[in-house]
Amino acid sequence: MSTIELEQLPNNVEMESLPCPLGCPAGNEFVLKGRDRLHDLPGEFNVIRCKTCGLMRTDPRPTPESIGFYYPESYRPWARPSKNNSLPKEKPIPAWKRTIKNLLFGKPLIATPPLPSGKLLEIGCGSGSFLHSMALKGWQVQGIEYSAQAGEAVRELRYPIHVGPLESAPGPENPVDLIVGWQVLEHLHDPLPSLKKMAQWVKPNGYLVLSTPDAASFDFKLFKHRWYALQLPTHLYHFTPKTADRMLKAAGWKVEKIFHERNIGNLIASLGYFLQDYLGKTNGLANYLEKFPSRETRLKIFLIPVARILASLGQTGRMIIWAKRMGD
Repeated sequence: MSTIELEQLPNNVEMESLPCPLGCPAGNEFVLKGRDRLHDLPGEFNVIRCKTCGLMRTDPRPTPESIGFYYPESYRPWARPSKNNSLPKEKPIPAWKRTIKNLLFGKPLIATPPLPSGKLLEIGCGSGSFLHSMALKGWQVQGIEYSAQAGEAVRELRYPIHVGPLESAPGPENPVDLIVGWQVLEHLHDPLPSLKKMAQWVKPNGYLVLSTPDAASFDFKLFKHRWYALQLPTHLYHFTPKTADRMLKAAGWKVEKIFHERNIGNLIASLGYFLQDYLGKTNGLANYLEKFPSRETRLKIFLIPVARILASLGQTGRMIIWAKRMGD
């Protein structure tokens, strides 16, 4: 197996190498080597695959004490809303506009199960935009967030929050109806005990909803180390529907549904990385495509039909998982 080039790492980054978290027998195969493309921070990192269960992981990887180096202040999910981009009160869409939009682009994706308003806990809640949107729908919301910067923004919205890693976070005072984690699972150093902990935090018949990149998608196979959703080294695990299901079962969850987001940002940004490598980072088209997922552009509206088709085929590279605690 190819080894990481440790001499490229800064002195304050320590590495660790751990076995498969599912307790499989020793034995892995090398998948690829990549680098941090999101922020261009130093180091090269291996992705390996467990020969027994198929789970892919970054190994070696920065330790929990060192990983913060790869989450700079510019990390987008932690960005505080600007004064001109504060969280607004949601405006109802007129029925005629909704009907026309549905006819043109299809009904919007419902990311969470159709539950009545209740208690919600968001893992990795960032600056609180999803908490805010659910609170406006009548939910009692609270969050857990690693970043102190993002957590302060949630406090300003006056929602309860624990700032710190999930692994050491206390549970909610009372069981909740729904736990969500958008693009969080792949960041956890020790996902199995964290998922087991969350199984104790939900009410009977409560739900866990997770989104995570899908490494079984064709764009991962096509772009490999240039895959936008690879995001080394902060993505410590690289799940497929099968390995995500296996991990959740081991933690006491029963997967009810796996479907894919109607979002082709991964594909477009991966193409941007490809063009940057061949045309240079000063190429305008390459840079535009690489930044496409974070751009506010009306072009995304016209790409919805393409995204819907790819999502129906399970090929957008971003999956959403609904699970319930086993025994309920």
